[in-house]
Amino acid sequence: MTDMEIGRRAFLGSAAAGAASLAFAGCTRTVRKPMTCLPKVDVAPERVIHTMAGLRPYRPGGFVVRAEALGDKRLVHNYGHGGAGITLSWGTSRLAVDLGLPGHSGPVAVIGAGVVGLSNARLVQEAGFDVTVYTKALPPDTTSNVAGGQWQPAHLFDDTVVTAAWRQQYLAAAAYSWRRFQTLVGDDYGVRWLPTYQESSSAISQLLPGFPPDSRMLTHDDHPFPVDHVAYFETMYIETGCYLRQLIRDIRTAGGKIHTRDFATAADLTSLPERLVFNCTGLGARQLFGDTDLTPIRGQVAILLPQPEIQYAYAFKRSGYMFPRPDGIILGGTFENGVFDPAPQAGDITKILNAHKGLFNEYRCTPPLHSAPV
Repeated sequence: MTDMEIGRRAFLGSAAAGAASLAFAGCTRTVRKPMTCLPKVDVAPERVIHTMAGLRPYRPGGFVVRAEALGDKRLVHNYGHGGAGITLSWGTSRLAVDLGLPGHSGPVAVIGAGVVGLSNARLVQEAGFDVTVYTKALPPDTTSNVAGGQWQPAHLFDDTVVTAAWRQQYLAAAAYSWRRFQTLVGDDYGVRWLPTYQESSSAISQLLPGFPPDSRMLTHDDHPFPVDHVAYFETMYIETGCYLRQLIRDIRTAGGKIHTRDFATAADLTSLPERLVFNCTGLGARQLFGDTDLTPIRGQVAILLPQPEIQYAYAFKRSGYMFPRPDGIILGGTFENGVFDPAPQAGDITKILNAHKGLFNEYRCTPPLHSAPV
């Protein structure tokens, strides 16, 4: 053994003995991990690039997926998703095509070009049928374009109203949609994973075996927000403009047609050449099919200049939600039941900005122990 090896062993042995003696003497020193220092969102009126308001198609009894006869046609409904249109779009569309396609032959019509209608059309195509989408408006002039794009069912139903059978539909739709969106993660569809902080007195409950992943409660020292009870989890976020454009490209690439056409009454649908029609009109089903259980819930958002360094999202009672996207920082916060006006209100937008700015004015953040010189 060389002198160097002997010296090294002696040093390691004395170091271990010293550590042990300190531990037994009650002198063990605990170094607290510094708080995660998330970058701040720069909230200022001059950074607002756009404001929007969307009307969530809410039904206390939840979304509708059912079939009925309309003259000589078979009509399958797929609407009423509240604030979970993007989240459940693939799932309720799967329920709808599984209900409508068996035994059918020939082309298919889909009414509506929001996220539900476009998803429904793609599943029809994947099943081998020709499809034509008839729509009053195309993206970016649909309610889906206003959505924040978080994958999490929200503002969807009244727990005291829905039936056990509907709950089974809901879980089946959520499971399919959750898996389908995972196959679309990437720049092409504008889908990505982000850590999320949400105000809650307990960990976010498991809707599905895999959702939400990595869910846990945080201590006050684990996060920098001035909020007492914070749960952490990860989920997917969808850049809605990019996503809807890609769905339209997919439909057209597969040979689908999209026609701009408005329908005043359900009877107008009988003039269509297709014998199978999927109704994906969202809030429009209230007037078109007389579903007065549908109510609009207005949500207003302010969109700030993008901040690429913001790689987290949050939703707190005091501020509303913040979802970062490549096309801008989405600041939301209103939930206005029964409001039919789809225009953003200047006073409400100011309140949204002030609420988020106030959150960051009280932001807590411990800098690293060894900061680089400025």
